[in-house]
Amino acid sequence: MPELPEVETIRRDLQGEVIGRKIKLVEVRNGRTVRRHPSAKQFRAQLEGHVIGAINRAGNFILIVLDDGSTLVVHLGMSGQLHRVKNVKEPKVPHTQVVITFTQGGQIRLVDPNAAGELFVSAAPAEGERALPELADLGFDPLEEIMSWEKFWVLLSSHKTGLKALLMDQEFVAGIGNMYADEILFAAGLRYDRMSNSLSSQEVRRLYRSMVETLAEAVKRRGSSLADEQYRDLFGVIGEYQEQHQAYEREGQACRRCRSVIVRVKAGGRSTFFCEHCQV
Repeated sequence: MPELPEVETIRRDLQGEVIGRKIKLVEVRNGRTVRRHPSAKQFRAQLEGHVIGAINRAGNFILIVLDDGSTLVVHLGMSGQLHRVKNVKEPKVPHTQVVITFTQGGQIRLVDPNAAGELFVSAAPAEGERALPELADLGFDPLEEIMSWEKFWVLLSSHKTGLKALLMDQEFVAGIGNMYADEILFAAGLRYDRMSNSLSSQEVRRLYRSMVETLAEAVKRRGSSLADEQYRDLFGVIGEYQEQHQAYEREGQACRRCRSVIVRVKAGGRSTFFCEHCQV
């Protein structure tokens, strides 16, 4: 599933490509993708003829603000991709679920093999995006909301749970999933199962810095594409940050910090990768 760095990369790509463009036509090829609407026709009617005014993000949701104040909400699910296509005659690849065509030319296509992602239009104005049920309970955004380590310490201390589980709790911090939780904890030198209220002030500082720096560097390198290459940016290019991974999917390989072996355990039904020597 695309995590915060991948979604932020796509948001920035969209910002440079579609702001100010008028939506001419919307084609829905799979009704499951617009399942919150009573019909594909009703979904299309809320988009066609409108101009895109802004591209925002809340956690892993892309928020496309229209000229009437409504918001097209995009969630890519497990395997969704947005493609920018400049030639509308270009053949559609398999699993193309929705096609948005602009009056000035070109399209945005949602390609989603599992059809687990979705698009829906909310009447909530841009300034009221957090009123959407999916967004109302999201935690802080580690790319957008800079806080003091003391405030972060207070947030950590108010919970009594394992660090990885807390980092992946979308009501605590928005956008972090399995992959980046492992990378953040490796950078901080902390085990996945350390209790969140057990950290020293130095460890809290280290964790906060590692979270911000890891995510920022991942965005700079345009996200992580794993072996299946399910994540690609708006232009179909794979990310580069996977080349910098220190722990995730490196089971049996040497730790790049201490040369011990990276191990994998199951925690909360998910694979967790870490170094038993470096992370305490």
